[in-house]
Amino acid sequence: MRRKFFTAVLLAVVAATGLSACGDGDSGTLKVGTEGTYAPFSFQGPGLKLTGYDVEVIEAVGQKLGRKVEFVQTPWDAIFAGLESKRFDLVANQVTINDERKNKYELSQPYTTSEGVIITKSDNSAISTLADLSGKTCAQTATSNWGKVAAQAGAKVEAVEGFVQAIQLLKNNRVDATLNDSLAVAEYNKKTGDTAVKVAGKTGETSQQAFAARKGDALIGEINTALDQLRADGTLARISEKYFGTDVSK
Repeated sequence: MRRKFFTAVLLAVVAATGLSACGDGDSGTLKVGTEGTYAPFSFQGPGLKLTGYDVEVIEAVGQKLGRKVEFVQTPWDAIFAGLESKRFDLVANQVTINDERKNKYELSQPYTTSEGVIITKSDNSAISTLADLSGKTCAQTATSNWGKVAAQAGAKVEAVEGFVQAIQLLKNNRVDATLNDSLAVAEYNKKTGDTAVKVAGKTGETSQQAFAARKGDALIGEINTALDQLRADGTLARISEKYFGTDVSK
């Protein structure tokens, strides 16, 4: 009986050690939610490889932390639900810092600073300011910061999955305008040369973007330390120059 007892104890210790090892392996992976359809921040590059400014920045953060980054592609309007349900640990997708998100999530220090712009069809001369959007229809992802800005300006928000779909609705005369980040719009113009749409005006807002984690997660402290290191060694500036020709990480 004693021999059987000690054998059982030994097996229990081995099993516990094995489980612990598996847990340590999991902690070595940083799961990151991102769209994969929002150039130049997160998109499919050559060979359908996920790339972009946000992708490269969080990969550099992962290297500083000694953790492998695993991406989970998720539509924007489901991305925070995915974070809350623990499908991934972090959102890397140009999350604009605002009070509502500060209350609900842990946000890192900003790694992008940009401004908002109003996009209309090229032949539209009726819209040039936020005030002009009152009573008009804007195509926006429903849970985005720009969707809130449009709604606050008195516009009706037509929900879309992303920027490309918003542009299509605009060109098809189904909406009057769309609001977005000036960097994303500049990238779209550079890639497509689309003369059917234009930047009609600015929103008057400068925004800062951050990584988002679940409320109370100490991970953000580690992320901030890594971002400080990447800023100091010039990595953030280098990645920014690659995608925008200027340092937007300041």
